[in-house]
Amino acid sequence: MNKDFSFVILTFNEEVHLPRLLESIKSLNAKNYILDSGSTDKTLEIAATYGATVLQNAFENHPKQWDFALRNFHITTPWTIGLDADQIVTPELLDQLEKFKPQDFEGINGIYFSRKNFFQGSWIRYGGYYPIYLLKMFRTGVGYSDLNENMDHRFIAPGKTTIWKNGHILEENLKENDINFWFEKHEKYSELIAQEEIERMKNIRIQVLKPDFFGNPDEKKAWLKRLWWKLPLGIRPYLYYAYRMIFKLGILDDKTARKFHYLQGLWFRKLVDKKINDLSHHQIRRP
Repeated sequence: MNKDFSFVILTFNEEVHLPRLLESIKSLNAKNYILDSGSTDKTLEIAATYGATVLQNAFENHPKQWDFALRNFHITTPWTIGLDADQIVTPELLDQLEKFKPQDFEGINGIYFSRKNFFQGSWIRYGGYYPIYLLKMFRTGVGYSDLNENMDHRFIAPGKTTIWKNGHILEENLKENDINFWFEKHEKYSELIAQEEIERMKNIRIQVLKPDFFGNPDEKKAWLKRLWWKLPLGIRPYLYYAYRMIFKLGILDDKTARKFHYLQGLWFRKLVDKKINDLSHHQIRRP
């Protein structure tokens, strides 16, 4: 059994994704911990086939689910890797993990992986979607889930981090081939984000990370989010969509990827802003 790192994975009805992920990391002979939120398909059978340790927890949002996983699994390896069920590890990244030696990372608390995101079979290459670096590997007991956001999950590893630019995690949610699934999911996400932004306006929520345009990938994202929150509602979705399509060259993506940019970069952001306005007016009118 791998003594250097373990994997933690979240699942909910992931029979189409989980075998793909577990096969991609099988040769690492690492312990797999799976936190499930009530799957009714074959997810748990698949997890048992691969010898994973499974816990159940009712889902509220991704940050809280990850927090529950890190607090309740008894992980004994010095490093932890958190992956989503719809991701897989490429052979190049697998090679880096096979060569991983903890003694080579003294003073480092977290490692960013490079992600390639796919939508309905198309790689989202432009529009600011590649490269994107995600903190996925961190020292056990040091890295934690950022509970400051409702939907946009991240791990935080205080101290020094490094980026692995070679090799990727590939992310493609095959359920999104049914566009109705995508719309239903983002309807729920829009409510979570709208409520979060209302709470930020009231200073109920503050950023955990120090916003820094020249910092690590998450600190830079925190800086950009702080700018986003200052932009006027209703106008910022169009500014963001133009930024993605023109300045980040999203126009060069194929037809399917351009559809993704429109849906995720404009339609979804307009929906969030509409719900922020609706919530604000409702709270003003409420006695």
